[in-house]
Amino acid sequence: VEEYRIAQLYMIQKKSREESKGAGSRVEILVNEPYEKGPSDTSGQYTHKIYHVGSHLPSWIKAIMPKTALRVEEEAWNAYPYTKTRFTCPFVEKFSIEVETKYFNDRGHQENVFQLSPADLKRRKLDVMNIVTDKVPSSSYKESEDPKLFCSKKSGRGPLSDDWVEGEHEKFMCAYKVCKVEFRYWGLQSRVERFIDDVALRRTMVVAHRQAWCWQDEWWGLTMNDIRRLERETQLSCAVSLRTTITTNPEKMRRRRTRKRGQKRFPLRKRTGDRKS
Repeated sequence: VEEYRIAQLYMIQKKSREESKGAGSRVEILVNEPYEKGPSDTSGQYTHKIYHVGSHLPSWIKAIMPKTALRVEEEAWNAYPYTKTRFTCPFVEKFSIEVETKYFNDRGHQENVFQLSPADLKRRKLDVMNIVTDKVPSSSYKESEDPKLFCSKKSGRGPLSDDWVEGEHEKFMCAYKVCKVEFRYWGLQSRVERFIDDVALRRTMVVAHRQAWCWQDEWWGLTMNDIRRLERETQLSCAVSLRTTITTNPEKMRRRRTRKRGQKRFPLRKRTGDRKS
């Protein structure tokens, strides 16, 4: 669990940098600071980010949503080994995703670590994720991020076999997560919830945890001071990337019409309902 604290934070800041590259994808880190008396009476590190996610969404979602809605705000309270993350879209009401996580030094055999009520347990959909045997889409696959192939030069760990969970390894850690999704729009609810479950949550989590394992030669030996320095550098890097994107992309620049000498100036018409298919 203590090792994974460094691995998780390193993975998050690195993914923020990577997701700020490419057209239609950016991350803004607005806040990264300590907090007191957060969720479940915890204290830890609070972050507030904005994800511009247009390039990550399927075309059918982009077709029904205005461009201004293709951004997601993330608030996270990291009181490791407990964390809580909330995702919302400022331009879409009745939409939210909440993910609570608890980390334990075990193999994932605890039944109800969040002490859910009997009613919630009946509604619960249990999904066991395995970073080795769960498949990832070809677009997300990299040999360097395959636990079946990776062997750490610093720790000597890996590669992992299909039955690694039942193997005689010295250390194990399981991340228990409870995910709550709200999207109440008639005609779209089932389809959007399936996309959130299969892509926004499950696929993202599997890929991220595979990366945390396979990047261990990058985070091995780092301290929390090192992590905070990397987070500050990432916040600055993302801010620079955002300013560069806004400046160099003519599609995002505000158009200006200047009147010719002696002619009346006409203001721009406000475009409404502008959608991209």
